[in-house]
Amino acid sequence: LQLVESGGDLVQPGGSLTLSCTASGFTLGYYAIGWFRQAPGKEREGVSCISTSGAVTNYAGSVKGRFTISRDSAKNTVYLQMNGLKPEDTGVYYCAADHCSGRHFYPPSEYADWGQGTQVTVSS
Repeated sequence: LQLVESGGDLVQPGGSLTLSCTASGFTLGYYAIGWFRQAPGKEREGVSCISTSGAVTNYAGSVKGRFTISRDSAKNTVYLQMNGLKPEDTGVYYCAADHCSGRHFYPPSEYADWGQGTQVTVSS
């Protein structure tokens, strides 16, 4: 599976960004997708995930109420809408396949396929 993230940028605190995760050569709708982020010197952490149907989503406590994950099968894309961004949201954001639970986050080691990441920097 080849996943490609885009949409990262430099944004001021309180700003918004929408990240996209697209698939190359396969139908993304067949896979649950997770978004992860990794800040310098820190471990990769789960941010959000969405099931194949979109009926199940999950969010890390630190982003709940600010981030929204969605998918558009027609565009073969999963989105992460990020509002109210904070400096601590800074990091490289990755999408990965193929797990999502509404009860817990699967660790990064459980995901076999990853994109190359997109940089999000929140700074004034």
